[in-house]
Amino acid sequence: MTIRAKRLLAEFNATDYADTARRLSLLREMLGSVGEGVHVDIDFHCEYGQNIFLGNRVIINMNCTFVDNNRIDIGDGVMIASNVQIYTATHSTDVRERLVQDWKEGSICRTYAMPVRIEDNVWIGGGAIILPGVTIGHGSTIGAGSVVTRSIPAGCVAVGNPCRVIRRLDSMNYETD
Repeated sequence: MTIRAKRLLAEFNATDYADTARRLSLLREMLGSVGEGVHVDIDFHCEYGQNIFLGNRVIINMNCTFVDNNRIDIGDGVMIASNVQIYTATHSTDVRERLVQDWKEGSICRTYAMPVRIEDNVWIGGGAIILPGVTIGHGSTIGAGSVVTRSIPAGCVAVGNPCRVIRRLDSMNYETD
């Protein structure tokens, strides 16, 4: 599936910016699902595409990379700034577990993947990195340049490396279903 995604990505990223209908058509062909009012800027990169599910009114700014070896769910009203990276794939930190003993071309190390979930109305600042297994709760904001290594609850501002909650946003009800 990677070859198919790479071909569709190449066409998507080369399509005239003003040809929004063609760009949307390519996204719908490439990704698992695409809601209404979605905008994905170029250059967009992903591994498979079919494991990415976008809600309604999602904005993904330029030069974002989604390594979708597992599912990436992005809720409604999510804004993702430029140069954000979302990873579902990872490797063991133990070299004995990471390296493949019976090495074959293209299989130098063991990879496993965990899903990433970004709930409704989240804003992810420029250059943030979201690591495997993370959920970012409804209405939260992730500061630019943050490295999100653990899940972030709903209604928070979180920043840093590693990303940590610095403030609760109490002006809204952030209960999730």
